[in-house]
Amino acid sequence: MIIDFHTHTFPEKISSRVVKKLGTAAHIKAYTDGSMDGLAASMERAGVDYSVNLPVMTSAQQVEKINTSMIEDREALLARGIIAFGGMHPDYTDYKAEIRRLKENHIAGIKLHPAYQNINLDDIRMLRIIDCAAEEGLIILTHAGMDIGIYDRNYCSVAHILKVIDELHPDKFVLAHMGNWDFWEDVERDLAGAPVWLDTAFSIGPITKNPATDEPPYEEMNLYDEDFVRLCRKHGTDRILFATDSPWQDQADYISRINAMEFSDAEKEQIFAGNAMSLLGREMFS
Repeated sequence: MIIDFHTHTFPEKISSRVVKKLGTAAHIKAYTDGSMDGLAASMERAGVDYSVNLPVMTSAQQVEKINTSMIEDREALLARGIIAFGGMHPDYTDYKAEIRRLKENHIAGIKLHPAYQNINLDDIRMLRIIDCAAEEGLIILTHAGMDIGIYDRNYCSVAHILKVIDELHPDKFVLAHMGNWDFWEDVERDLAGAPVWLDTAFSIGPITKNPATDEPPYEEMNLYDEDFVRLCRKHGTDRILFATDSPWQDQADYISRINAMEFSDAEKEQIFAGNAMSLLGREMFS
């Protein structure tokens, strides 16, 4: 089994337009049109059994509408192999009731994106949301490190993350992009081995640049294969989640890359599915 723990889709009517806009801002190529159908087709080509769909709330006004959509579509999406998460925005005031609503409607987790929400991860508003979600037993997945579509500062640094761990001790805390995109040395030195999960989204292989845009403000920042393997083992392969950031990386290519690395069969089983099944609850897959 293969579970992609980090994918994104957008409403069908606007998905192509949103993907074009975001791809231009980030100077990267998209591999699907950003729709649910596009993700499902990518999964079929790549042999991905399940993908976790992560909505990003860019305003407080989006929270209830998008979460309601995820709740209403949850079962139909799951039948297609797509696991719906909810989301939260730090300016949404009734976060406790909304997180409880997600839990009561069998949504397994929430996505936070400090960069797109223009707030540091250790801001009190984010800490309250993380603490509440953890108390409800939800998975909390946050973007971590620089965001190539914004690239102004690191809203979710290793120091921010360590403060959250120290103060809140969330049980199901997932850090996207191998813990901190573009700050790999900080991750390996200060974060590897911490009680968190790292997802592999947009962290290995070359970055396919968008030929329609100017040169991006970053260089090739993804991990080399040997550095990726070393970091996974230092952190513990039992806490690594296969993830691609589709549509921004190709699911089939990511599977091929990890299969070609010097992981044992047991380590690959953990990374590709075992860890995600344990975190999400194996009953979801029975």
